[in-house]
Amino acid sequence: MKKIILTGGGSAGHVTPNFALAAELERRGYEISYIGSHDGLEKDMVEGEHIPYRSVSTGKLRRYFSLKNLTDPFRVIKGIGEAKKILQEEKPALVFAKGGFVSLPVVKAAKKLGIPVFLHESDMSPGLANKLCFKDADQIFCNFPETLKDLPEGRSFVSGCPIREELKQGSREAALKLTGFSGEKPVLLQIGGSLGAQALNEMLREALPELLPHFNIVHLCGKGKLEKSAARPGYVQFEFLSGEMKDVFALTDIAFSRAGANAICELLFLKIPALLVPFPRSASRGDQILNAESFAAQGFAKMVEQEDLTPARLVQELLDLYGNRARYQEAMAQSSASNAAGFICDRIDHVTGGSGGTML
Repeated sequence: MKKIILTGGGSAGHVTPNFALAAELERRGYEISYIGSHDGLEKDMVEGEHIPYRSVSTGKLRRYFSLKNLTDPFRVIKGIGEAKKILQEEKPALVFAKGGFVSLPVVKAAKKLGIPVFLHESDMSPGLANKLCFKDADQIFCNFPETLKDLPEGRSFVSGCPIREELKQGSREAALKLTGFSGEKPVLLQIGGSLGAQALNEMLREALPELLPHFNIVHLCGKGKLEKSAARPGYVQFEFLSGEMKDVFALTDIAFSRAGANAICELLFLKIPALLVPFPRSASRGDQILNAESFAAQGFAKMVEQEDLTPARLVQELLDLYGNRARYQEAMAQSSASNAAGFICDRIDHVTGGSGGTML
């Protein structure tokens, strides 16, 4: 049985796609291990999935000035040595890197050892860690057609983002029980990201009197951002959901969301039309704006920049989105990025010669 090493971390978006890939790889008979950082959030996430986990040192590779920029290169060098030792022990057939700072030492070590490397870039605009790995990757995958111009020609492919099939297996009845909704109204889901989005939270709550006659609303507002005074019939708040998320997706008709790559690819996978309000350029590198623009151009979603959004416009845009949802769903159904895990695993099979094990 051949082994695949997965790596990536720093945010949930650099980890959860690896879980979808791991499920497909295990189905094909591969053995899976994970390399992450010593204390990143990926450690608890991966161990929670019962995937063998080993860790290496890494630096943050900041784009801004910090005294830590003087020491972090030494952490990366140390991490390359640690990763090289792990890879020599594990003897993987291939390393798959999802991005984030921890990917860099693992990819560099794999290159030194002659181990094939596959890399995935979620955002329209490649992140710094991935950029530093491009020359070491045998094949590079991305979510957006527009990203190809920034990737090495001849070994880069639009695959979409690996999404777990289990997200399609939710129970509408379980979600009705969870939310207390009757099922008589369409359901609007707000997703603000892993930490929530305070600006969007406030916008939605201001618009509740105008939205609730039309929708039942599930609001994932982020840790510590529940607002008890906003409670009313037809509106339920959760800091976050885990296992119940697939059930809520099964109940959802339209979504109101930030434009993180992983979140919007889940919506595409599930064919849920969305109003995307990307993180403002003033507080980010602008990657969510590019993500949202691409989805809007492909007909998968609507986009409004945060600076242009008011409660009144929010209501107008959501009603328009719901009224035209069939058009958005038709565009999403025609997307070729709906089976990313299968596409990537087919290419892994080609490079490794298959798992060498029995199909599960």
